[in-house]
Amino acid sequence: MEHLCNTKHMQEILCQTVTGFYQCALTDPPRLIFAGQNLCSLLGCTVQDLCCDDIHAYLSFVHPLDRERYLFHIAALRKNAHLRSIEYRLQPTSGDVVWVKETMRSTHLSDGKFVGEAVLADITDIKKENETLRSLYETIPCGFLKFTCEKQPRVTYINEQLMRFLRIPKTRDGEIDYLSMYYDNVFLMVPMEARQTFAKALHRAAHDNIPVAGEMTVLRCDGTRAHFYGWIKKCTNDSGQSEFQAVCIDATAAYQAKVESETNRYLKALTDVYDSIFEYDLSANTVSCINSYASPMFHWLENIPMQMQDATEKWIDQTVVAQDRERVNAFFRAFFDKTLYATGDTPPRITYQATTPDGTVKTYVGIFLKISEVRSYYCCRSIPDNLPEKPIRQQSVLRKEQVQEMVQQFKDGIAAIEISDGAVTPLYASENVCNFFGYTKDEWYALMKVRTPVETFVARSGIPYTSFTSFLSRGEAEFRYLDVQENQEKCVQAICFPRSSLVSPRYVLLYRTQAVSQSDKLLMPEKMQEEKNVSIRTFGYFDVFVGGKPIAFRSQKSKELFALLVDRRGGFVSSEEAIGFLWEDEPVSSVTLARYRKVALRLKNILQEYGISDVMETVDGKRRIVMERVHCDLYDYLSGKPEYAQLFKGSYLSNYSWGEVTLGELLNAKQQ
Repeated sequence: MEHLCNTKHMQEILCQTVTGFYQCALTDPPRLIFAGQNLCSLLGCTVQDLCCDDIHAYLSFVHPLDRERYLFHIAALRKNAHLRSIEYRLQPTSGDVVWVKETMRSTHLSDGKFVGEAVLADITDIKKENETLRSLYETIPCGFLKFTCEKQPRVTYINEQLMRFLRIPKTRDGEIDYLSMYYDNVFLMVPMEARQTFAKALHRAAHDNIPVAGEMTVLRCDGTRAHFYGWIKKCTNDSGQSEFQAVCIDATAAYQAKVESETNRYLKALTDVYDSIFEYDLSANTVSCINSYASPMFHWLENIPMQMQDATEKWIDQTVVAQDRERVNAFFRAFFDKTLYATGDTPPRITYQATTPDGTVKTYVGIFLKISEVRSYYCCRSIPDNLPEKPIRQQSVLRKEQVQEMVQQFKDGIAAIEISDGAVTPLYASENVCNFFGYTKDEWYALMKVRTPVETFVARSGIPYTSFTSFLSRGEAEFRYLDVQENQEKCVQAICFPRSSLVSPRYVLLYRTQAVSQSDKLLMPEKMQEEKNVSIRTFGYFDVFVGGKPIAFRSQKSKELFALLVDRRGGFVSSEEAIGFLWEDEPVSSVTLARYRKVALRLKNILQEYGISDVMETVDGKRRIVMERVHCDLYDYLSGKPEYAQLFKGSYLSNYSWGEVTLGELLNAKQQ
């Protein structure tokens, strides 16, 4: 009796607080045994209309398109006692459509009856907002995509704009449903060479829980490629499940224009090096001569796309000497079969003899430079038989030969500039050469539109102005610089030559880089030394300066740990050793080890905050100062150079008692 009273009391509360409430006997067919007044008011009917003995009258109020799902919902609850939710539409007698979310719990009553108790919430407004949002998805000029977070992500929604971007056709009867393929695996949109990058972006968005922006190449349905720029974010959908949402714009036209512009600049530099340049397009199966400087034999092919195999065979038969034809044919067959580039990173090259228009035989060298997956340049030039022995600056032909040899390693850097009246106009530079001069690619492009004083142009590179002008006049030079990304000092061997002797000579510069070993490391130019802007003061009180400003250590122990690393002069310090110095009166224990790890983490964070994390190296829990990346009065004094002899005044690391050991060594050495 008490249970019945409690049940009735609960029903009264539910009838007053929720959109609808009912009890359903989970028989076959099901029938309502109780309906709350709030549900009756919503549907515009009476309790007697809903609670009938022989039929499930409630089903007549369920939208016809949702009845099958509703019956499946009831059947699932009938199989086992549990909790289940469903969203569906109701059609009251007023003719309106009401969206509800029903949560039903199935249970066995004490009399053995199997019933379901359902609570309904009106979600019509939410659904209207979702429909508005869906309409927005279809009208925005961006592609919008939703896909699952599975290992093989499945597309759950794609808007019309993205379908247009991907050129997915409307499905007609009897035709292939191309969209269904994408629904099974979103990676089908991504070319093989870009899938690893795309997977990394998804991993970052999932684990860092931040939107990830970027650009990438995608595969259209017709097999062509598009270039998208967009964002990916991990979200939670209406069902409470994680999913990825992506917004993108089609940047193909801008990307192709940028690539074409960059290729043209690169081509302009190559014309200064090679006599003839041919463009091979594997997608169109054509070849055209795009530059035939000093090679009139190729004028018949200039800027006229021709079937590449026929044109190549014609050129080989007409010009290459008989004993070299088979070897040259094999070289080009490997290119046509797409096996030529498989031999390594070095661009493939060949040397052969061919006849000139005047009937003489010359030796030529040719090289294939890969511009894209389908486009390559075949560049060739003649090799002079004999060269007189003259100084480099007088040997313009020899210098050109050296440049042409070095361009075989073009990946190390190529640039072209014009200089007149002490001002520079950059023409082209590969990205690593831009970085060497201290510019981004965008900054380099901006410089191409103006004339910049030579001294200003080279200021960022760290190369002294006199060294650069000497390089232009002598034709060759060797520079040393610090590669910040690889944290390694490198040697750059550079060579240049003036393309013409006109008022505005053009210089072609090519670079070959190699790491500088510790054994033959030389002093860098003064400008380069100034870029190592971390200064450490040990004589007197310990302090660290970045760009002339002291680091504000928030933890005194982390500052002391850094002082200890400086005192050890590049040697590794273990956790146990550091604890012995930082907490002299405490033994090594789990407590002090945990305390030390916090100190080390704070030191790492403060160094990262000031952008100098590379001055400390950590290996297997041991730490050391990287001496080559800092200026330190102790290191200068110990170098023995006369200009540093007066740095030490008798005081060292006054902040820390353990510094007295090194202080004693310094005092003894000074007295001797």
